[in-house]
Amino acid sequence: MIHVLAIITVKPGMRDAFLKEFRANVPNVLKEKGCIEYGPTIDAAIDHPAQTKIGPDTAVIVEKWANMDDLKAHMVAPHMKAYAEKVKDMLAKRVIHIMSPA
Repeated sequence: MIHVLAIITVKPGMRDAFLKEFRANVPNVLKEKGCIEYGPTIDAAIDHPAQTKIGPDTAVIVEKWANMDDLKAHMVAPHMKAYAEKVKDMLAKRVIHIMSPA
């Protein structure tokens, strides 16, 4: 299994617009071969001393894929290219962590 944590920081005040476009594409991704999990997360609305907040302009996308070939196919899927075009002007920074279970 392959795990992906995509840390997406958008330009100030654009997170809601980004998440709207992201969520519109989720059903397409969930239909892809090998997609186990794919969804956006943001800071939980709690105040806990162990929490390190990511901030109001960042979302972390949590993904799980059956294998690397399925992830590679996802990265070049037509709906991902269309989604990338829609959000490109919103992005400030993108960090992708591709990981395997320990």
